[in-house]
Amino acid sequence: MNNYITGKIIKELREKEQLTQLELADIIGVSDKAISKWETGKGLPDITLIEPLSKALKVSIIELMNGEYIINQNKSSNMLKSKFSVCPICGNIIHTMGENINSCCGISLPILEAENENKKHIINCKIIENEYYISIEHDMTKEHYISFIAYITNDRCEIVKLYPEQNAEARFLKRGKGIIYAYCNKDGLIKKNI
Repeated sequence: MNNYITGKIIKELREKEQLTQLELADIIGVSDKAISKWETGKGLPDITLIEPLSKALKVSIIELMNGEYIINQNKSSNMLKSKFSVCPICGNIIHTMGENINSCCGISLPILEAENENKKHIINCKIIENEYYISIEHDMTKEHYISFIAYITNDRCEIVKLYPEQNAEARFLKRGKGIIYAYCNKDGLIKKNI
């Protein structure tokens, strides 16, 4: 992450929005010379201008500060293209339906890449009446545990939050084919198609 906004990203986003320096300056209440200075690296926007600048450039403050912006390719919001991030400090689970930039507890969070289940993490799925009973043979200690199990179908996302010292298991109403995700605090995100 950059320490502050770069002129390169301001120019790139301004041109993407098809704004002139003068038009951007008018929107945020500065001179076009100020915009020019920022874009050429001869100056930086004042901290009080960060929010208006992000709104004018149609990106989040985090994207502006990171120097990266995300274009979500999942326009139809297909739930099967779900993405997860987990805060290593507080344990927050962030679920989205496409590319994004997330932060929590003052840090940027990466999008978790799910791996297929493996010998270390086997996701067991049994059908009991109209439910999927999901279980994972895994130690559930305060140091090493499964944080959540999620069931994603094309139109739903259900997440069961788990805590250390309870069983790594969950039940979901059977809704057809989908993906089961489980997050191990040491080994990351695993998945199994069901």
